[in-house]
Amino acid sequence: MTYLLGIDFGGGAAKATVIDAAGNLVLEASGEYPTYYPADGFAEQAAEDWEKALYALCREITTKINPWEIAAVAVDSATHTALLCDADMKPVARAIHWTDARSREESKFLKENYGDMIFQKTNHYPDTIWTLPQLLWLQKNDPARLKNTKPLLFEKDYLRYLLTGRVATDHIEAQGSMLYDVETRDWSPELSALCGLDMEILPPLYEPLDFIGEVTGVASIETGLAEGTLVMAGTTDTCMEMVAAGAVKEGSMTVKLATAGRICVITDKAYPDRNLVCYSHAVPGLWYPGTATKACASSLRWFRDAFGDDYKTLDFLASAVPAGTEGLFYHPYLAGELTPYADPMLRGSFVGVNGQHTKGHFARAVMEGVGHSLMDSIAALKTTGITPANEATLIGGGAKSPFWAQMIADMLGIPLKTCVSSDSSLGSAMLAGVAVGVFSDFNDARRQCVKYAASYEPHAALTAFYAEAHRKYTAIHDALAPYYHSL
Repeated sequence: MTYLLGIDFGGGAAKATVIDAAGNLVLEASGEYPTYYPADGFAEQAAEDWEKALYALCREITTKINPWEIAAVAVDSATHTALLCDADMKPVARAIHWTDARSREESKFLKENYGDMIFQKTNHYPDTIWTLPQLLWLQKNDPARLKNTKPLLFEKDYLRYLLTGRVATDHIEAQGSMLYDVETRDWSPELSALCGLDMEILPPLYEPLDFIGEVTGVASIETGLAEGTLVMAGTTDTCMEMVAAGAVKEGSMTVKLATAGRICVITDKAYPDRNLVCYSHAVPGLWYPGTATKACASSLRWFRDAFGDDYKTLDFLASAVPAGTEGLFYHPYLAGELTPYADPMLRGSFVGVNGQHTKGHFARAVMEGVGHSLMDSIAALKTTGITPANEATLIGGGAKSPFWAQMIADMLGIPLKTCVSSDSSLGSAMLAGVAVGVFSDFNDARRQCVKYAASYEPHAALTAFYAEAHRKYTAIHDALAPYYHSL
């Protein structure tokens, strides 16, 4: 038997997926890890937590299947999360997570003084999500951390290093650093100079399908994987979600309900725009420009953790509340917002609370608030020259909730379908299969691996209702934004 292993590290959880050579889902394993919030606007993750999760997932997998039958492994992770290591490959400190907003002033400085140059080289304007402003913050506030850094790695690259002992990153991941020139397809001296970065610490660049190394003897002991197992470069979690959802050809569209929310349309060229995050696809010649909502399913996770109950219970409670939550609105700005405001100063809010509102009202308000943010996103997408598709595949952890999935179809006014699995780890397993020739290309991988689970048709009356509610949602943002900027 030939197996392929994909491992995904998302915003707060890791997942491993094993498929066979026929594209059948064989095995899954998952585990969470924490995000630390040491100060207002700060969000950090610890490499030792990633390491524990990686080893635990692999050991769970390798106790259930023969590790010698795993032909290849690929790892993906959330973009923009850089880890600074010393000469002995020990982390200098916790990684600054992409949701961290401490670099607000640095982002503003870069935008005002170098914004056009940065946009020309990267397709993006500075914001707190990118590595460049984060490094500039470190240069100003913790220069010793930068001085002691030898390699700068990104999350999945550190995990791949643990497996192979090889330092590397891929071109798509590099695009998310704001240190990479999309035209030259190389690290940029001009961008690196803006934060005083020694370019020698930047890792070598590879394509996602490239072979990087083999599982070492030490890694074999820690993980249970067979020594010598092939490990690919891999790439970012969003790109691998595109693959897992079968979005490997021009015109495909996905709606993402994960830590972050995104609406992506596959195109044959880049679409640089203030409202979009625009990266190249693992499929050569394609791109996946998309919108970005910072706190999507993470809003519901925050609500779950802060106020109790599990997701199924919250679904049940929310489903008993009418659409519109009887006047209660939630804005999911827990870490500022990207599309369409690009404003790290925004904060989350509940507006319209009255004495009759229950936990179910608040849970539904969180879900609808995320939907309203996605409505903002699809409206912004239409202004860029990209034509949204007439239907989309719903991906991310939130897609597991039929109640939330139907709500999003109603709010966006388009049919949605879900997959048996659309996890990034499946996409990474498919990439590993393409890399070693188990699948002839990504289209072949899509035909064999992508299986649809359910479909959701929008209800016209609810779509019209939510369109009216959205005008109120937008008015609340407009009224509260100046207050948040005064904090």
